This record gives sequence, structure tokens and C-alpha cells, in this order.
Amino acid sequence: MPLIRSPRESGRSKVRRTPVADVALRLIDDADLDALFDQMRDPESVQMAAFTATDPNDREAFDTHMSRLRTSPDIILRWGQGIASQALALFLDTVPVRPLYARAASDNIGSLRVLRKAGFVIIGTETSYAAARKTEIEETILRLG
Repeated sequence: MPLIRSPRESGRSKVRRTPVADVALRLIDDADLDALFDQMRDPESVQMAAFTATDPNDREAFDTHMSRLRTSPDIILRWGQGIASQALALFLDTVPVRPLYARAASDNIGSLRVLRKAGFVIIGTETSYAAARKTEIEETILRLG
């Protein structure tokens, strides 16, 4: 269980343990699309992810994109509820192909931390156009296996 420090009381910090949520992965189905669309256009998420759709509010483009992803034999999509590290570990258990590559905006520290914790190693960077930010930014490239 992860440790979470509570606010200091009487000059001493207390540590309490919190349970980690169960995480499950499953195929994405039609009933998930509305929630995914909402998440993919959340302004804070879009800014952090950086490499998003040109117009996150374009539902038709979203549906077309998701249809292409869901029918591609080369792409494995899962819908996770819970903690990113657990979801990634479960996902990696379902994908035997190695090496695997991942990319994240270099300033997306949370995503990079999750990937490195799972064993991905940084192999380089690249400057790419990030639609969400309407500019080129540095993207970190990682490899597993």
C-alpha cells in the first residue's frame, strides 16, 4: 500500500496507509464512448496529454477515430478504472510483443513516471506538433524490452 502523509499535527507528521483501488481492464464498448469523449476533451487533460485531436470537441471525428482504433487488428484498447500504474501493468501482461514503445510529452511527469516504473527506458526525444497546445513541444520516447 502506498504511504500518504497527513498534515503535521503537533509538529510531527503521521503516516497512514490507504488501500489501492482494484483495477480491471476490459474491451471498450459503445456504452463507454460518451465518457471517453468527455475525458478526451477535458481542458486540463488535453493540456497535459498535448498530443490530442486537433478539435477535442468534434464528436464526429472522435467517433471515426475510435471506430478505426477498435477495428484495427494492430491495436489493443482497454478501458481502465483506477490507478495508472496498475492499469499499465495489467495491460502489459496482455501484450507479449517486445519491444514496446511509448511516447509522452516531456513535461508530463506523471505519465513518464508511470512508464518508467513499469520498466520503460527513455531512448530519446523528438520535437513534435502538439495539437492541444498549438505548438511544437518535446516528446519523450521510451522502450520496454
